Amino acid sequence: MSTYRTHTCGELTAAHIGQPVILSGWLHNRRDLGGVTFLDLRDHYGITQLVLRKKIADEETLLHLPKETVIKVNGPVVERDAENVNPKIPTGHIEVEIESFEVLNTTQQLPFSVFPEASIPEELRLKYRFLD
Repeated sequence: MSTYRTHTCGELTAAHIGQPVILSGWLHNRRDLGGVTFLDLRDHYGITQLVLRKKIADEETLLHLPKETVIKVNGPVVERDAENVNPKIPTGHIEVEIESFEVLNTTQQLPFSVFPEASIPEELRLKYRFLD
């Protein structure tokens, strides 16, 4: 355990439900479903889904951070609803409810996602090959 994390993003399971945790990693993705926001946090060990259901301090900053910003979050591990379970990832049965966060390092908007969902033109990848 350190001041930056109690667990890695890939190790949380249903056995951790109810426990307060601290996670640090890169902001991988964000989905706003109107009143509930989901964020995916990634580290070298995996991805954990974060959920923002209630108002927190400096919430607007969190909701507008660019992908690949490094953040630290605190909150309890909660069980996902049965219809929201993601069997494709080891942490797919849980999520962490954000109670507070800290921006550890910001990034400028990247020219393309380093974990692309769509193909990236080869010329663009070559221009920014240090991102690959």
